[in-house]
Parts: sequence; structure tokens; C-alpha cells
Amino acid sequence: MSPDSPVHARDWTLAQYLGRLASDSPTPGGGSVAALVAALGAGLGPMVAAFTVGREKYAAVEQDMRAILAALEAGRQALLELVQADMDAYGGFRAAYSMPKDDPGRPQAIQEALRASLAVPVAVLEESLKIARLLPDLVEKGNPNLVSDAGCAAALLEGAALAAYMNVVVNLPSLSDKGFAGETQRRCENLLGKLRQLCSQVAEDTLARLKKA
Repeated sequence: MSPDSPVHARDWTLAQYLGRLASDSPTPGGGSVAALVAALGAGLGPMVAAFTVGREKYAAVEQDMRAILAALEAGRQALLELVQADMDAYGGFRAAYSMPKDDPGRPQAIQEALRASLAVPVAVLEESLKIARLLPDLVEKGNPNLVSDAGCAAALLEGAALAAYMNVVVNLPSLSDKGFAGETQRRCENLLGKLRQLCSQVAEDTLARLKKA
């Protein structure tokens, strides 16, 4: 990217992000992309809610939709920050590995960098699950003309969560604290399992409604 390109990924153009992704630059990578895809899924949810609130036809669910809209927007913003956070974490990881091998602080620095790198995909899983839990109400109560967008959100969140989980698993063997590694893996498997179940149900419900239309 050019020297005058925005520092934070949220300010890049789509072409800038994709161009750097497809280059030999180590960032952005899979973790950043997982956060971005989850943010896209989170962005589809508010669109469904936005086409529901303020319409007399859906007055009975107005308050519910406004609450969902606020929660989805918060999730989208959090995920957008994680797009950059993953790249920052990789920078810290590379800096730790670049320390002289005879530096006594190097092993600890690497372990701390690994934990920081893991924290981002774990957060993507957590935020994605929060958003996924809101989707059934969007399908049930939202403007039916946009039900396919709620289904698309579920599909994106499921893919993003699996990608995030892979970015957890790839780093676990390098952790010296095997107890922490095992606990992290179990936690992420639990998050992924819950999210997959939710998103699969939302996708099924969405398709059922679309076929009836």
C-alpha cells in the first residue's frame, strides 16, 4: 500500500484491503478476514432491522427491533476493530520472534505475543455468537422482504467463526502453557458449536420462508 494509505484497516477502501490481502504482505491474513466477514454478517442484520423500525405495519415489534439494532451495531463496530487488531497482534508476534535468540526475554515475549494473537480470533467467535443469537428474532419479527439477508448473515457468521477457530487451533501447539491451550480449545469449540447450531437453524428457517413466498 502507498505511504499515504490510512493506518487503520477500517479506513481502507475495499480495493486496498483486497489488494494487500492478495499480495505477499503477511497482513491481513486469515484472522483479519474472519473478523471482516463476521462484520459483514453483522452489517446485514441492522439492515433488516432498519427496514422494520418506523413502519406502522411492524409497530408491535418496534421496541424489540430497536434493541436488536443497537446490539447489532455494537457488534459490528467491535468486529471492525478486530480486523485491525489481528494485524496488530501479528506485528507483535513477528517482533517477538525477531528478538535475538540469546535474549533471555525472548521466550516469554513469544508466549505473550501468542496469547495476544489468540485473543483476537477468540473475540471474533464471542462477538459472532452474540450476533447469531439475535438472528432468530430478525427472521421471525423482521420485515419479511429482507428475510434472505438475515439468512445470509447467518451463513457469513458461520463461515467467519470456523475461520476464526482455525486461527486459534494453528497457534495452540506453540503455547508452553498446555493447560491454557486446552482450556482455550475447549472454550472455542463450545462457542463454535453453539454458533453453528444457531446459524444452521436460521438458514433452515430462512429457506423455509423463502420457499413459501
